Amino acid sequence: MIKSFVIGAAATAVALAPASALAGPYLNPEFNGATVGDDYLGGSLNLDVGYEGGEGAYSWFVQGGPAILMPNGAENEIEFAGKFGASIAVAESVSAYGELSGVTGDDFSWGSKLGLKYGF
Repeated sequence: MIKSFVIGAAATAVALAPASALAGPYLNPEFNGATVGDDYLGGSLNLDVGYEGGEGAYSWFVQGGPAILMPNGAENEIEFAGKFGASIAVAESVSAYGELSGVTGDDFSWGSKLGLKYGF
């Protein structure tokens, strides 16, 4: 619940910030944990450096860095993680976004996001 609150607050701050405040380099340390039922599976700490930009209705970002993988009951590993994404305003209060992410390891893992964001 606390993680959801922090993520929601950060997303709100970014959505309300002027576009000029979003351009340029940034740091994005992020912890992600996973559970299934009562079982904690582990987590990862990503220490990304990124760059974002955009103009008008378009924005984009690219970021990457070391990822410390911390599986529950196993030794930690250091891999490389990265992601890139973009968004476009499709109406006055609606934008569409997409993201691709990946992490190295014994098996390369990747993920994707597609969504809409409605501001009110």
